[in-house]
Amino acid sequence: MRLRTLLGDHPCTAALKNGSIRSDSVTLDFADYSPTHKGFKPMVREQAFDVSEMAIVTYLMAKSFGKPMVLLPSVVMARFQHTFALYNARAGTLTPAGLNNKRVGIRSFTTTTGAWLRGILANDYGVDLDSIDWVTFEDAHVAEFRDTTVRAPQGRQIVQMLVDGELDAVLGEKSEHPDLKPLFPEAAAEERSWFAKHGVMPINHMVVVSQKLSDTNPDAVREVHRLLDASAATSPAAPRFNAEEMRRSLQLIIHYCTQQKLIPRAFAVDELFDDVTRALW
Repeated sequence: MRLRTLLGDHPCTAALKNGSIRSDSVTLDFADYSPTHKGFKPMVREQAFDVSEMAIVTYLMAKSFGKPMVLLPSVVMARFQHTFALYNARAGTLTPAGLNNKRVGIRSFTTTTGAWLRGILANDYGVDLDSIDWVTFEDAHVAEFRDTTVRAPQGRQIVQMLVDGELDAVLGEKSEHPDLKPLFPEAAAEERSWFAKHGVMPINHMVVVSQKLSDTNPDAVREVHRLLDASAATSPAAPRFNAEEMRRSLQLIIHYCTQQKLIPRAFAVDELFDDVTRALW
């Protein structure tokens, strides 16, 4: 069985994409999107793939609008988020707690990195997210989401707007520009402290399958999951989550998304899976 597949180039997918891990029953036909997140919109809006990498916040939003896809317990990207926030030091020192009433840029309000960072800022630093003027550059992958942010002028680049003083800070970016400094000045220490407090490694991307595939060919879904696990096992750099660690991370991002009104209610983690994929934990 041939499956239309979107998977980025990650340590956990390398063996699958180079053909050293393969299956006798399914063939993954890889679509070419660079960066990979460019393929999330066609998956959500058009069900373009049978198997797809998916930002977890995009999946939560898609589920809230009844999109026909189901989550696999397969993490392909997870990372701490604190290093992905910058400010322009030419305007003076800015701390996380000082973001209230500032003008902050982000690629899209619905990015997973943005949701994690806003959750950290609100819950660990007391930032009033509603006081911030959010400036965005792209719409949400989920077309039905009502985006109330200010859209940046056509053709402008997020980091350049920060350099030019048109933004006070940006989330979801890194830069070597000498004027730009990390919003969390001791990011590694902040990450260790945050992990000690929450016991969570933030999940960015997981894998989904179409609901149709899960309904009509559960054996193929199970085989996809086996392939993903086998590929991840070949790389020491692949994300490693046991069931409880994955559950804690999903619970926290669900909480953050609910706080930020990205989803209308907090899902139970088990709701993110169907009978086929829930049994794969």
